[in-house]
Amino acid sequence: MAKPTNTGGKGRNSRGVVLLAAGGTGGHLFPAEALAHELVARGYEVHLATDARAAKYSGSFPASEIHYIASATIFGRSPVVLAGAGLALLRGYLQSRRLVRKLWPVTVIGFGGYPTVPPVLAAVHAGVPALIHDSNAVMGRANRLLAPRVRLVAMGFEAGVRQGKAVITGNPVRPAVIEAAKIAYGRRKAGDPFHLLVFGGSQGAQFFSNAMPEAIALLDEAIRRQLRIVHQARPEDQERVVARYRELGTKAEVAPFFTDLPKRIADAHLVIARGGAGTVGELAVIGRPGILVPLPHAIDQDQQLNAQAMVNAGAAFIEPQKDLTRERLANLLSEAVAEPERLASMAEKAKKTGKPDAAARLADCVEHVAKGGRTNDFEGQSA
Repeated sequence: MAKPTNTGGKGRNSRGVVLLAAGGTGGHLFPAEALAHELVARGYEVHLATDARAAKYSGSFPASEIHYIASATIFGRSPVVLAGAGLALLRGYLQSRRLVRKLWPVTVIGFGGYPTVPPVLAAVHAGVPALIHDSNAVMGRANRLLAPRVRLVAMGFEAGVRQGKAVITGNPVRPAVIEAAKIAYGRRKAGDPFHLLVFGGSQGAQFFSNAMPEAIALLDEAIRRQLRIVHQARPEDQERVVARYRELGTKAEVAPFFTDLPKRIADAHLVIARGGAGTVGELAVIGRPGILVPLPHAIDQDQQLNAQAMVNAGAAFIEPQKDLTRERLANLLSEAVAEPERLASMAEKAKKTGKPDAAARLADCVEHVAKGGRTNDFEGQSA
């Protein structure tokens, strides 16, 4: 079947269709969303291929259409379930092949997660140039599978380049993050309210819901009165966490999800969070100090490495979860409240590590690949 001339799908005046493929989690979708905004601004029509989980995060995604693709994880399962996962990926591949032939995109870019695999492979097999972007300091398994098959590999962190070459773009951040980065750090004087933001994502929120209130309970009452806490908690933990903060007389807003998280980061004097690539990238661009607690059971310890750039810059602390007792956490909070100038200095250092132009860099990579280019002849920063 001959490839037709791409007139940009529905948008006849567009420069062509770009198909973005991403797993249905915030860590995969948020950088894809940031790139989508940049590509739309450059005149491209954007489509998104993902899985059903994306419904929670894709409300502001600037795609002409979102296509839900079958997929499944293929590691760590019984033979029976593994066979089912293989069938799901095959079904996703057939869906993706039809989608690629319908859209004939100028290029396809994958952002990781197993829903990335079928669309990128379908594009490669159809002769459509493809590339991938990996946000983490350790490339994910889906992207490792795809890397030898695509024309260009882009990375969020230089530490993620282990062999071969890659283009270091940084991690694209959404327009809301760029807007929040305009907010100056709120320098405070002793006794002023202290704004603390706590979030852990879908995998890490329970630990913070258990640890934070009990650490707050150990603080002097004068410090508790200064705290203004915004805390992301799982729905099943929310009522318990709210009740505990109320019992302690601490002002706290607790919710399972904050749609305006970039603004919440900008309003914070200190952020306590996991070490996901998106979290680290947004903290750096907005410029806020952090206590980062990497997920302890991550296979490749990617969150530890993600956080290291900010730690090296003096903008954050890494605290292993196994060592973060309520006493240790209470001491860290006491020190943070007592040392506003140190936190302000950390905020300045954080901002110096940020890459607010990462979306533009990655869009340059997309255009390079669409013209037939590869990693080794890209004129931007490579490793």
